[in-house]
Amino acid sequence: MELLAPVGNKSMLVAAVKAGCNAIYFGVQGFNMRASANNFSLKETKEVVNYCHKYNVKAYCTVNVVVYESELKKLEKVLKSLKKAKIDAIICWDFAVVKRAKELGLEIHLSTQASVSNSQAALFWKEQGISRIVLARECSIEDAKEIKKKSGLEIEMFVHGARCISYSGRCFMSQELFNKSANRGECLQPCRREYKVIDEEGKEMIMSNNFIMSAKDLCALPILDKLKFVDSFKIEGRNRGAEYVFKVVSVYRKAIDAINKKESNEKLVKELLPQLEEVYNKGFSTGFFVDYPHHQRASLYGSKATTEKVQLGLVKNYYNKIRVAEFKVETHGFKQGDKLAFIGPTTGYEEIIVDEIHTDDGVVKEAQKGEIISVKVNSKVRVNDKVYLIKKRF
Repeated sequence: MELLAPVGNKSMLVAAVKAGCNAIYFGVQGFNMRASANNFSLKETKEVVNYCHKYNVKAYCTVNVVVYESELKKLEKVLKSLKKAKIDAIICWDFAVVKRAKELGLEIHLSTQASVSNSQAALFWKEQGISRIVLARECSIEDAKEIKKKSGLEIEMFVHGARCISYSGRCFMSQELFNKSANRGECLQPCRREYKVIDEEGKEMIMSNNFIMSAKDLCALPILDKLKFVDSFKIEGRNRGAEYVFKVVSVYRKAIDAINKKESNEKLVKELLPQLEEVYNKGFSTGFFVDYPHHQRASLYGSKATTEKVQLGLVKNYYNKIRVAEFKVETHGFKQGDKLAFIGPTTGYEEIIVDEIHTDDGVVKEAQKGEIISVKVNSKVRVNDKVYLIKKRF
C-alpha cells in the first residue's frame, strides 16, 4: 500500500518525506489542476526528483489540465524535461498528453479527471498504455475491487481531503461566475459559500444548512482496513501547507503500518482522528466508499480545524551542538508547555512542546513580545524558518 502525499512547495516536500510517505505528487507551473499552489518551475523538477529518490520516495508529476492547441509546444518541452529529470510517472488524462508521454516512454497514471468508474473504461485506457488509474471519487469499495480485478491495472484512490460537489471535479461554476476554470486548475471554489434559495416572488426557502453545495472532506481512516486491495492511498491538499501535509501523512502512515502488522482497530482510529481534526477540514465523511453521501455537507465557510497557527517570528540562529533555536518574539507571547512549529523549505515541518524558555536573564516561564529567546528543538531548524505558536481554536 503506497502512501501518496501532495506537494505544492519545498517545505511541503520535506514535510511529506519526513512524515513517511512512499511517493509524492506535484505540479509544474501552468499545467496542473492546482494553479493557485506555488508549484515548481521546470528547472526545479530535477531537484524535486533527486530529493525524493535520495529517500527512496517516488515522484509523480501532474500534467492533468485540458491542453489547448496553442500549448502543444510547451507540453512537448514539459514532458521532455520530466523525462530528463527521471520522473517516476506523470498523472494526466488529456489524449495529447497520454499520446506524447507514451511515445517518450514515460509511465502514465490516469488522472481522476478522466472519471473512470467502471472496468470497461479502465480496459480502454489500459490499451492506451496506462499502468495505473486514479479512480473517480464516486466509486464504492465494491466498484473499486471489481475494476481492479477485471482490468488488472494498479488503482489509486483518494482517501483524504477536499471533495468536489461535481463529478470528479468536472465543474463549470467557477468558470461561469469568475471566468476561472476548474478544468484549468483555477477553481475559486464558489460551491463552498453559503447560498440562499429564493423563488420568483422573492420568498426565501427555509433550510437547515445553506451550504448546500459544500461537501464535507473525505476521510477514509475509519474504513482504511477495508481498502487493503488498493495500490496507492492518495491524500488531496497541494494548496495546503507543510503542517497539513506532515500531520495528515503521519496519521495515515501510522494507520497503514498498523494494518500491515494486523494491529488496526477502532481504538487506534479514535486516537488518530483528533490529529486529523487539528488541521484544515470541513468536517469528515467516508464519501462514496460505503454509501451515497446524501446531505453530508459542511456547516460553515472555511475550516473546522481545532488548532490555528500564529506566526511569532523568524529563526535568527541555530546552535547545532545543543539543538537550540533562537528567535525574536515579534507578535505574540507564549509560555512553557505551549506547542511551537518551525516551517521552512529545508526544514519542512518541525513541532515541539516548549520545555524551557531562555533569555539573556536566564530561564523564564513566559516569553513576551519583543524578547529574544532560545528554545530546545528535536531536530535541526534553519535561519529564517518561520516560527509559529499552535493554539487551540475551540
